[in-house]
Amino acid sequence: MNFSAALPVFVITLREGVEAALVVGIVLASLKRAKQSRLNPWVYTGIGVGIASSAFVGVLLTWVTQALSAANPQYAAVTEVFLEGVFSIIAIAMLSWMLLWMTKQARFMKAQVEGAITEALFTDSKAGWGIFSLIFIAVVREGFEAVLFVASNLQAGLMPAIGAVGGLAASAGVGVMLFKWGMKINIRQFFQVMGVLLVLIVAGLVVTALQRFDEGFANLALANRATSAGLCLYYERFTKVHSCILGPIVWNSSKILPDEEFPGIILKSLFGYTQNLYLVQAVGYIVFLVTVGGSYLRSIMAGGRGKNQTLGQKPASGNNTFAKKRG
Repeated sequence: MNFSAALPVFVITLREGVEAALVVGIVLASLKRAKQSRLNPWVYTGIGVGIASSAFVGVLLTWVTQALSAANPQYAAVTEVFLEGVFSIIAIAMLSWMLLWMTKQARFMKAQVEGAITEALFTDSKAGWGIFSLIFIAVVREGFEAVLFVASNLQAGLMPAIGAVGGLAASAGVGVMLFKWGMKINIRQFFQVMGVLLVLIVAGLVVTALQRFDEGFANLALANRATSAGLCLYYERFTKVHSCILGPIVWNSSKILPDEEFPGIILKSLFGYTQNLYLVQAVGYIVFLVTVGGSYLRSIMAGGRGKNQTLGQKPASGNNTFAKKRG
């Protein structure tokens, strides 16, 4: 079994799961401070429904892929490869946007969540639904990104799903350590390190997405030789080391670091390393690192001027500001 395919999904699910765990922990701590722990079941229900909804989206995407492949059996492989490419593009956009947005919003997360709790508690009978909605949206938002990444790796079989479950369990463990056991973790540094890993993983996904589209067009060209010249720029010289739409090869490191053997297979699964890199892939990789990676580095450098944020201390008991009903 190729467990290396589970690694990138584990990292992404861990990071996204910790974000959701922070929201959950802040909500539970705020409810405890406000002496409103009776609303805790709404928190746990939001977590369960959010995870179930994310899993349902994953099952739905798999079903759609299988249905489209079954509708055109002669082009089943082509359909699956193209869908993986589309899912990869969506995952790249979602993960990149969330990474940059979360970097800018992280310093305000605690205040925003506590403000939403205050508003929910002041609605009296609807407080439970307000808490549920807050948790549900946080879990689904992070879960959807992980599901898209899993969907972009359908060829890897069950391993990405195992990585997602492992990442989910690890992020839950981090949440417990922070808010239940009171362990201190520099959350800013944690997200900075995970953010750098995420940039490199998504940059590799750019390379993989382009390869999926190249495979799709190559399969179409082989299926219909009459139109192959219009589909593949390199069809007449089509071999294992020539692309269909990605231009000339930039490097071939198959003899030095093959991507089907250790450690190349780990680098391939985690960072999108490939022993055969083509011009369009190289350009896409560099453009992503310069644009998204550069924006992320500027964001964390700007945020680094502030004070490091450490989470994990148990909140001190303060005035009961939430227990009083409005009016």
